[in-house]
Amino acid sequence: MAIQEPTPTKSARADHIDMKLEVVVIPVSDVDRAKSFYTGLGWRLDADVSGKDGFRVVQVTPPGSPCSMIFGSNVTAASPGSAQGLHLIVTDIEMAHAALASRGAEMSGVFHDAGGVFHHKGADQRLPGPHPSRSSYGSFASFSDPDGNGWLLQEVTARLPGRIDTKGATFTSAGDLAEALRRAAAAHGEHEKRDGGKHDEAWPEWYADYLVKEQSGQTLPT
Repeated sequence: MAIQEPTPTKSARADHIDMKLEVVVIPVSDVDRAKSFYTGLGWRLDADVSGKDGFRVVQVTPPGSPCSMIFGSNVTAASPGSAQGLHLIVTDIEMAHAALASRGAEMSGVFHDAGGVFHHKGADQRLPGPHPSRSSYGSFASFSDPDGNGWLLQEVTARLPGRIDTKGATFTSAGDLAEALRRAAAAHGEHEKRDGGKHDEAWPEWYADYLVKEQSGQTLPT
């Protein structure tokens, strides 16, 4: 029996086509070495599948990431080490830096860019230390895998407007949610001080409002 699929409306086809980036392919020269490196960082091993003529696919996923990485044999024509500027978003750059260094990644120091907008290529215009005001999006650290594929950590604590749909504000890991709750708790403590130190019975609603607005780039409550 043939099943008639529903036909999407013209507006749905034009205005709402979800395109979720879920896989990035990185070129490596030694699959087992790359697998050991990335799983050693604590990345989840999702698959290691072999096929005919030396074909092999390995998939790993960084903690809390909705996007996975694939490498292997005969999966890309790119030169090993040619993938650069791969960004891992973290909520605490110094904690993430220490965690990766403890797992064997050769980390740069934490840095910010002289221009203050985005980092330049390579090590150009890097200034040591996190962004002076710890501005969201402004602090970085870098490392490479054994082939030279280049990764950057970028600290993001509050999203710019439009980056996340207000109705779909989400957290990708328990750690991200915990950090957001800590920021909300600190902000709520200041809110109670301004209110004469009285306990706010509506704190759950205040927290919820803060978390959603922070995620979606709206003006935070005070």
